[in-house]
Amino acid sequence: MAFAALKDSGEVVTWGDAQDSGDSSAVADRLAAGVTSITDAGMAFAALKDSGEVVTWGVSYCGGDSSSVTDRLAADVTSITGNDEAFAALRNTG
Repeated sequence: MAFAALKDSGEVVTWGDAQDSGDSSAVADRLAAGVTSITDAGMAFAALKDSGEVVTWGVSYCGGDSSSVTDRLAADVTSITGNDEAFAALRNTG
């Protein structure tokens, strides 16, 4: 089990089982400020930043590895949602 909290400052803090996405150290620098919301998908998290960027971490088959779509998640995202094993992002470009 893992947890993520969004602070008023826009920083994300994570804890819990590292195998269940409790370890966000690989993306910690991108979670230090500017995050507006967090969504979970089973054993992964996605954070939406005020710049429209999405940052993911956790188990890859649950959406924790978004490296194949990094260019499409770098900006213009307005919302994200998750289910048990995936995320979907809505961009302002349609």
